[in-house]
Amino acid sequence: MSENGQPRIGVFVCQCGANIADKVNVAEVAEFASKLDNVTFAAEYKFMCSDPGQDLIRKSIKEHNLNRVIVASCSPLMHEPTFRGVTAEGELNPFYFQMTNIREQVSWVTKDPEAATKKAKALISASVRRVALHEALEKKEVPVRPEVLIVGGGIAGIHAALTYANSGKKVYLVEKEASIGGHMSMLDKTFPTLDCSACILTPKMSDVGKHPNIELLTWSEVKEISGYVGNFEVTINKKARYIDVDKCNGCGMCWECCPTTITPSQRTIKKGDLTIKTVLKEN
Repeated sequence: MSENGQPRIGVFVCQCGANIADKVNVAEVAEFASKLDNVTFAAEYKFMCSDPGQDLIRKSIKEHNLNRVIVASCSPLMHEPTFRGVTAEGELNPFYFQMTNIREQVSWVTKDPEAATKKAKALISASVRRVALHEALEKKEVPVRPEVLIVGGGIAGIHAALTYANSGKKVYLVEKEASIGGHMSMLDKTFPTLDCSACILTPKMSDVGKHPNIELLTWSEVKEISGYVGNFEVTINKKARYIDVDKCNGCGMCWECCPTTITPSQRTIKKGDLTIKTVLKEN
């Protein structure tokens, strides 16, 4: 059987129990479909998605030499993969299948049975014209990069990074500020339990910094994203720090002699119960 010859279309109309048949005259619709151009076979069945309904499609493809298939039933979201699989089992390219929604778009939203039947006929007529123009498509497999990019190092980004990293995936965590933590690092307590914010956040921040599967990119911003799902390419601008990050312990002594604009503008030193604030001026 050639798939590329004159279209030989099979139309299968589903009653869907009372869901469609209560409003749409299914027998009349199937009779109408059988007289359309390029339609070789038309039939109705109570439940097309059932095993007997699927068998009817497979047998009809072979018996009537069909090279296109239409199922008029429910939403494509629900059963399009099912009927594409049945079409493939009938030795046709699965993309020679077209689904017509006469449940959600007709019977469930139309009160008048006569109007519902008329609309169902119109939708099937359109599907017949459309499926005649279908071409065989082939699915391709492409390699997928398993790495994960997370933008934002707040508590949500931190938790997501740890979750992915603990599952064995490589994670790139990008944060535009000099440190992760986000707004939660500025809070004293969390609502509604009033738990200590730092007690929850600090261990997670530490885990991110030492996790072997997480590459932490602070003081960085995403500049460009290209590619497609599974194979993205991301350009990240990492701002200069002018220090050796591996040697820095965060003491802040370098702020006092920094020749650039001071950030932050003051340094807090705690000695016992005494808090000293040193105002740092730009040199």
